[in-house]
Amino acid sequence: MAGRKSKSSTRRAPSPQHAPPRPPPHPPQESAPTPYWRERLGQYWLLVRGHRPIGTLLLLWPTWWALWLAADGFPSFGLWLIFTLGVWLTRSAGCVINDYADRWLDPQVERTQSRPLATGAVSGREALAVFAALMLVAFGLVLLTNRLTVYLSFAGALLAASYPYLKRYTYVPQVYLGLAFGWGIPMAFAATQGTVPSIAWLLFLANVVWATAYDTWYAMVDRDDDLRAGAKSTAILFGEADLVVQGVLYALFLAALILLGQRATLAPAYYIGVAVAAGLIAREFHIARNRSRDGCFKAFLHNNWVGATVFVGIVLGVAMR
Repeated sequence: MAGRKSKSSTRRAPSPQHAPPRPPPHPPQESAPTPYWRERLGQYWLLVRGHRPIGTLLLLWPTWWALWLAADGFPSFGLWLIFTLGVWLTRSAGCVINDYADRWLDPQVERTQSRPLATGAVSGREALAVFAALMLVAFGLVLLTNRLTVYLSFAGALLAASYPYLKRYTYVPQVYLGLAFGWGIPMAFAATQGTVPSIAWLLFLANVVWATAYDTWYAMVDRDDDLRAGAKSTAILFGEADLVVQGVLYALFLAALILLGQRATLAPAYYIGVAVAAGLIAREFHIARNRSRDGCFKAFLHNNWVGATVFVGIVLGVAMR
C-alpha cells in the first residue's frame, strides 16, 4: 500500500491540443500625440526660461528694494502687482531676445546647446513674435502708472533689446546687464513718488555693480567656450585677476548699500541685513575659489539669497526707524 501510486500522481498533463485556448495578447497602448499648441507652448516656456526662475528673482529683488524705499513701507497692492508682473514679462522678453541674438553662439556653448533656438525647435520669426507679445503686455501694465514712468519705460525697453548684442563688440556686457536689470528702480520711484530722487540713483548704481559681479560668475562658467567662439565678457577681460576684481566689485556694492542706509536713515536692522549679505558673498568666493564651472555657477545662483537678505534688511530698516 505504501508503494502504490495515487491516480492523481500518475495523471498526465493535458496535451497541447486539449489545453484551453489562451486569450489573444492585448495590442500595446499607444500614447496620444501631444497637441501642436501644447508642444509649441512647451517650447516657448523653455524659450522664456520659465523653468529657471533665478533670472526673475535677480531682477525682482532690486525692484522690490525700490518699491519699499519709495513707498516708505509697504507699497500699494496695485503698484506691487504691476511691477512684479512686469519683472516676469521683461525678464522673459530679455531671455527671448538674448537667445535670438546668440543663436550663432549658443550651439557652440555646452551650457546653451539645448535651448530652443539653438536646436531649431523655435524659429527666429517665432522668437521675435514672442518677444513683441511680452513687451506689449508689459507696456500695457506701464500705462496703468504715470507719465514719467511711461517715459522711463522706453529707455528700459531699449536696454533690454540691445543688451544681447554687446558681447560681440565689448568686453563689458555684464555692466550693461546691470543697467537693464536695475532700470526697474527709477521706474518704481517714478511710479510711487512721481519723481526719481538721488537715493534712487544710488540704489541703481549699487545694483549695476552687483549685477556686474554676479553675471561675471555666470560668464566664468562659459569662459572657455566664449573664447573659442569669439564672444566677449568681463570674465575674459579680467582674466587671472577675476577673483580680485570680483572682490572689488562686491566691496563697492556693500559700500553703496551702507551709504544708502545712511542717506535713507534706515534703522540698525538694515545693517544687520547688509552684514548677512556680506557673509553670503564671502561664501560665494569659497564656492568658486577653484574657478570650476560648477563652482562658478553655484556662486552665481547664491546671489538670490544676497538679494533676499538685502530686501529683508530694507523692510525692517524702514519699519523700525
